[in-house]
Amino acid sequence: MSLQSGLDAFQAGRYQEAVQLLEQFCRNCADQNSSDYLSAQMWLMKAYQGAGEPEKAAIMCQKLMMSQNPEVRSWAEKASQTLPQNLQSQSSAIQKAGRAATAGVKLAMGGVGGSLVLASGVTMTLLFGMVLALGLSLVFILGSDDPLQGLAIAIGITLVFNILAFFLSPFLMDLTQNWLYQTRWVELAEVESHSPETARVIRQVCQQKNLKVPRLGIINDQNPTAFTYGSLPNSARLVVSQGLFTYLDDDEVATVYAHELGHIVHWDFAVMTIASTLVQICYLIYSTARRLGRGGGDSKIKDAMQTAALVAYIFYLVGTYLVLYLSRTREYFADHFAAETTGNPNGLSRALVKIAYGILEEGSRSQEPSRLIEGTRALGIYDPKAAASTGTAYRIASDTQKIGRVFLWDMFNPWGWWMELNSTHPLTGKRVRALSTYAEQLGLPTEFDMGRVIGEGKTLSKSKLYGNFFLDVVLYGAETIGLLAGLVIATILWTSNSPWVFAAPFIGIGIGIIIKAFVMFPDYKQAPETDVLTLMSDPYASPLRGQPAKLEGMLIGRGDAGYQFGSDLKIQDRSGMLYLHYASRFGPIGNFLFGMKRVQSLLGQDVGAVGWFRRGVAPWMDLIQLQSENGTIVNSYHRFWSFVLGGGLIVVGIALSVLFSS
Repeated sequence: MSLQSGLDAFQAGRYQEAVQLLEQFCRNCADQNSSDYLSAQMWLMKAYQGAGEPEKAAIMCQKLMMSQNPEVRSWAEKASQTLPQNLQSQSSAIQKAGRAATAGVKLAMGGVGGSLVLASGVTMTLLFGMVLALGLSLVFILGSDDPLQGLAIAIGITLVFNILAFFLSPFLMDLTQNWLYQTRWVELAEVESHSPETARVIRQVCQQKNLKVPRLGIINDQNPTAFTYGSLPNSARLVVSQGLFTYLDDDEVATVYAHELGHIVHWDFAVMTIASTLVQICYLIYSTARRLGRGGGDSKIKDAMQTAALVAYIFYLVGTYLVLYLSRTREYFADHFAAETTGNPNGLSRALVKIAYGILEEGSRSQEPSRLIEGTRALGIYDPKAAASTGTAYRIASDTQKIGRVFLWDMFNPWGWWMELNSTHPLTGKRVRALSTYAEQLGLPTEFDMGRVIGEGKTLSKSKLYGNFFLDVVLYGAETIGLLAGLVIATILWTSNSPWVFAAPFIGIGIGIIIKAFVMFPDYKQAPETDVLTLMSDPYASPLRGQPAKLEGMLIGRGDAGYQFGSDLKIQDRSGMLYLHYASRFGPIGNFLFGMKRVQSLLGQDVGAVGWFRRGVAPWMDLIQLQSENGTIVNSYHRFWSFVLGGGLIVVGIALSVLFSS
């Protein structure tokens, strides 16, 4: 699709056609710094205005006003005056709430994130205790020196490997980044040319903490992110993407760098490496004990090994969640460090929201998910899975109240707490709430009126939030519970030589799947028409109970990260973007064939998507149908496969009972 064809359509007054052609050109343009790409975006803004879509024109104007090209910025500032009055403030982004007159004021965390020293100390102590207890149990259990010697050697190798990895990982990361992302290592002067305040913050922190200036890297990618890695504070690397400078203002970039410097000052990479090593040792002991428990020899030792394996696996699971908790705690403390260092907690609040917006915006311009964002998810300042809701609100909001509403789910929905347990980052709403308390301590108006959000949250229906939550948690794991129930029944029937002994686990899993399917996939025939922002602003949304909905929008790309033949899709309406999860009637093979043969031809089409909306850390829709003006063009079969799988397992169970009874 050529740029000229879009310009021709615009000049002829075919604005809707021009919009489609220019959007297609922008999505396919490889170099987003080229003059053709920038020209296409400028004409696209005009095409939106001509097509009667002023909101989209305002969004595009806002993006152009953040361009690195001064001529484009100047053009966008003038063009913003042609927008309707109520949208001009939107094109100028969020109105800043202000910052402290001086930096370095000590701020009380008020219980937010707990105690960093306590969290690190307790996590390390528990993990060391787990490893020690498991090691001692094996010493007392084993009568032979050989297995113990083998375990000692294995643990020694694990420790040596992790120590080597600890010191060599920065260099391995350097090589990986150069290969995957072409990271440029730059001097502080280049960072200063992008953000003068950032350079001041780096010099200030390094001088106060007696640190060397970190090795600074920039990745030529417009998806905004930042991360830190290393083995020692004086050899740390601090890397950001070019998109950080595109989407964030000078003071906001400085708060992001301050956040990453907080990770360096707190030795986060060292603590997380040690904690992860201890978890690996727990898993190693579990694996060794399980293998020894399956061997020949003394039955008492075998039984003891099986018990040790079970305990080690439990410790491994507990250790994994302790490490995740420690990771979230360290994010809170890095935010706190940034707020104290810059005196600008509001700037970091804005930065988090604008990073979410940037990730969403760049995702809408690319047919493939970003390798950078997905590959650095655990390291980055922001979990990209959580970007959709916050970014969607920011892209259309003319005031911060609309953005604050999407935080209701983070703050009050019990599923938010449940899903956060498996995340390396706190939910965005909780981070913004903490930053708002720092702004209040500094006597500043808050960027987002979290007091209003908290007030609205207190008026939510507790019965809708919590009434079915514990039952839903049980139903969320219905297959596992069905299996356990089947195993219990099989154990009871074992002594009676019943033919249902082997059938019970299969039937239990099948019943669990079917019961869960009835809850997950309710009737959709009266699915209401809505938009992405409305769905994401629902504080009662659940990852289990699907909410039937119909969206009108354009298919803009694949939803599978780095997968050329991915079957999942992205739909964009006037309010935001949402992932559509597809399920073929023919299972994984059908998904692959659909991704290989059909998806590319669907991209760029205006469709109606019917499905079940769900909200976890990332929101998505389980697709039922894609409809066009000519009728249904795609059918998806999530509910079908649940019933087929559940029913099939029940049939297998019954067949086994018949087989063993004959």
